[in-house]
This record gives sequence, C-alpha cells and structure tokens, in this order.
Amino acid sequence: MNLSSSALEILKARYLRPNETPEDMFRRVAKAVSLAELYYSSPSIAEEWEEKFYKVMVNLEFLPNSPTLMNAGTELGQLAACFVLPVEDSIEGIFDTVSLMAKIQKTGGGTGFSFSNLRPKGDKVKSTNGVASGPVSFMRVFDCVTDSIKQGGKRRGANMGVLSVYHPDIEEFITCKRDKRSFLNFNISVACSDEFFEKVERDENLDLINPRDGKVWRKVKAKDLLRLIAESAWDCGDPGILYIDEINRHNPTPSLGRIEATNPCGEVPLLPYEECNLGSINLSRVIKDGKVDWEKLSYLVEVGIRFLDNVIDVNVYPDWRIEKMAKGNRKIGLGIMGWAEFLIRLGIPYDSERALLMAEKVMSFINKKAFETSVKLARERGSFPNVDKSIYRGKPIRNATRTSIAPTGTISMIAGTTPSIEPLFAVAYEKKVLDNKKVVYVEPLFMEYAKNLSEAEIEKILEEGTVKNIDNLPEEVRRIFVTALEIPPEWHIKMQAAFQKYVDNAVSKTINLPEDITVEEIEKIFIMGFKEKLKGITVFRQGSKQGVIEFGVKKKVKCYC
Repeated sequence: MNLSSSALEILKARYLRPNETPEDMFRRVAKAVSLAELYYSSPSIAEEWEEKFYKVMVNLEFLPNSPTLMNAGTELGQLAACFVLPVEDSIEGIFDTVSLMAKIQKTGGGTGFSFSNLRPKGDKVKSTNGVASGPVSFMRVFDCVTDSIKQGGKRRGANMGVLSVYHPDIEEFITCKRDKRSFLNFNISVACSDEFFEKVERDENLDLINPRDGKVWRKVKAKDLLRLIAESAWDCGDPGILYIDEINRHNPTPSLGRIEATNPCGEVPLLPYEECNLGSINLSRVIKDGKVDWEKLSYLVEVGIRFLDNVIDVNVYPDWRIEKMAKGNRKIGLGIMGWAEFLIRLGIPYDSERALLMAEKVMSFINKKAFETSVKLARERGSFPNVDKSIYRGKPIRNATRTSIAPTGTISMIAGTTPSIEPLFAVAYEKKVLDNKKVVYVEPLFMEYAKNLSEAEIEKILEEGTVKNIDNLPEEVRRIFVTALEIPPEWHIKMQAAFQKYVDNAVSKTINLPEDITVEEIEKIFIMGFKEKLKGITVFRQGSKQGVIEFGVKKKVKCYC
C-alpha cells in the first residue's frame, strides 16, 4: 500500500485507533463488515469475503464512507454517512429531532432536514396564544447544537437545510447566510418544483402557502425569487437548488412518502428517518496499459455492492425508527472517485464530448452491474422488505437504490486520487487539512510533464495554479490539465448530467465559477440544471467565501507532491 504523507496524517488524526496501522484499520473494517455473511452463510464464506473486502481497501481500489472507516469493529459501531430526519410543526417534534441529530453527529453522520412543514413567522400558535418564529429561527437551534458537537470526536457536524420555494418565509431562508457568519454548519437548498421554473419562464406569480392550513399568504413573482436565489448564491455560495419534482420522479418507494430533503452534500435524497451507506471505487486503479480494465471494474462493483449491503446488517443504529427504514429499504450508494485522474491518464480533456461519452459509458456500466449484483443478492438473501411498496414490485432486488456520487473529499485524499467527478481544482494549490494547517499540493500526474520546464516556468505554475500560460507545453497537455475555473459552467453541468442519467440517487458536484461571473449568468445556470434533469445544483463563485482550497501557492509551505 502506497500512502502519501498527507494521507497518513489524515488517517492518524481521524481514523486510526490507538497503536493501529492503516493495514490494521482496513483489516478491522473488513472483519466487522464480513460478519454480516454469517447471517446468510458459513464462517468460511465470511472469511473469504473478509479477504476480498480487505484487499480492495488496502489496494485503495474501493473505500467506504468515513464513519465506516472510523467506527467499524468498535463499540460505537455507527457506520452510515447520511441521514434525513423529519421536522414536525411542534416544539416536541422539533426537539426530538434536535436530540436525534446530536446522537447521529456524535457518531460521524451528516443530517438533512426539510423545514417546509413549519408554520411561517407571525402565524398563530394556539397553545400559547403567541406567534410562530418561523423556520429560520429554529434552524439556529440546530446550528448551535451542531456547533457544540464534533462528529465522532474527529470533525465538525454537517447539515442540509431545505425549504420549499412555496413557503412564506422563503426570502428570509434564501438570504440567511448572506452575513457569512450565520449557519456555518449548514448547506442550504431551495426545493424548487417544475411549476416554479415554468412560472419563471412565463413571468408569472407564485403563491406562497402556509403549510399549517394550506392558505395562500401572498404572491410573489417567480422571477424575483430566482433572482434572489442567484444573488445569494453569487454572494456566499448558498443556497443551492433541489429539483424536487425530478427527485420524486425517481423515488423508488413513492407509496412510503414524498422525498423532501437530502443529506448535507445532496447526493442522497431520502425519506424521513432514512439513512444511506456510501462507498466509492477509485477509477484511477482500473486503467491498464492505457485502457479501461472493464473486468476489474466489474469485480469492484460486485465487491462494493456486497460490502455496502453488509453494512446495513452490522450497523449499530442511533434510533429504532432509522433501523426500521434502513432495513426496510436497504438503500446504498456506490459511486466513484478519481474521475479527473482517469481522464488525464486516458488523454481525454474534461470539457470535451469524449469525456461526456466516457462518463455515460463508465456510469452506465457501473449502474448495470450494481443492479445485477443487487438482484443476485436478493436471490441469496431476499429482496428488501418494502419491495412490494416500491417501483420494483414483484421483482427480486436487494436494495431500493444502489448508486450515488459523493464528494469523497477525505477518502480521495487517502486513496491518493482526485475527488469524485470533479475536474482538477488546480495544478498547484494550498489546502487546509486537519486543524486548518496549510499544505501545498502539486498534482502528481503533472510532474512527469514538468521535467523539461525551466525553474521560472515551474514557479509560474505554482503561483498561478494552472498550466494554460506555459507555451513550452504542447496544447494537448494543456488541454488535459484544464482546471475547474477554466471550464465553462455549461461543461460542469453537462458532466453532472451525464453521470446523473445512470445514478439511482443523486450526484454531488460543485459548479465552479469565476469571480467576475454575473448574477444573470447564475440564473441561467440554475435554469440549465433544470432542463438537464439534474436532481440538485450547487455553485461556488471564486472569492465568494473563504474556501478550504486556495488557487495557486501564496508562499512556500510544506509540499505534498
């Protein structure tokens, strides 16, 4: 196993138990997850799968989400990354959810909430003869509690807050992060319907409706709301948009309820009390002699799906309601990391038709194999219990969902590859890791192309973070090392859409934008996301808020190359 020095630092700080090596950690995880095999087969079969799980992890070909690496085989035992919890329109319901959120975040899970069912600010509260303070005020309670909890003792908690575009407090919600001090533990998204975008196109009014009694409180121009969303996203990166009708068109269990929220990064839309276990295949490890090793990819999908299904059985759940939903629907999310590295190794520019075609080819292959593996598991172990309440009624299948593309921010660093389906952020950049310590990172893939460059040219690349101005490099090299801010927004969206076509859950991706982009252009991006049938969209304008990664290198600090 070849771990970088930065990967080792992260593992020591967040994942390794006392006196544990990385190999020990992977063995601990493999052994704990393989115990699920004993429910269905013999100890010898469990040992076989333990070895398979261990090998794909120790070879950095597949890694599960962080809570599994942290907690498998420990007393804590909570292995899922993603949860959605309901927020009922009562003090008792709200604080029941706050308490459960705290339990989940203590174990390393992230939580998502829809606040759309809370009555608006100023509405009547019969029990006290008072008036309601509205969803945003209660979000502050969630934010404060999260602020005081470190996930699993290792990292800050993360939340997703969602509000329907029809809610009377929608403007306050859209602008609640504009001061750049509030709700630092929340990503926020507006749940936007097809009707909303149709009204934007026709320049019509939208009814804002009190969820308590269904009455129209007032009317606003749909265009004005979209403009406000775009202005706030331009200013501070929030809110994003959930294309909520598109999400529910693909809800595998519609009879169990309508999906209203997602996990913190948006890649898993979930019903109340649902959770999801995630894992990612390192695509940089499936290239052999300059070509895709489809046989190896097929094997990794099969192992990954079985691993994630096993997690459902060995997991220690923070609440019986979550356990009931998890075991009832058995949702899992197998995704990928290393997409940018994969393209570079194949000589394919990220912003090209070739890349889009390859995205569809790779993800359709993974999705088909994931489905086949889930069907095979159903024949071995039985379908998920709620299958007759699902779109798969009468068909054998083990998992209600099987694929999802997560950000993989930390596990991709452990694996030594690029995160998720994102392009290179930069060829050289400074990144905050652990306790906000800055390290300089130079893209290792580029180093083999840098041999013939002068010291002045290398200094220029370090300073600017890009190779676009290095004339001494062939055009085809500059094209494959294109960075996030050099890629036009529409290509980011097209790439997300290409993957979303073949993903059961959703795709977490950032649409990186240059500092000088206009609010009007961001509006067009949101509309394009709707037309491209995304399930959600997040934009980040360079300079809109202090980020974890800074483009280029400002000063000489420790370098991870």
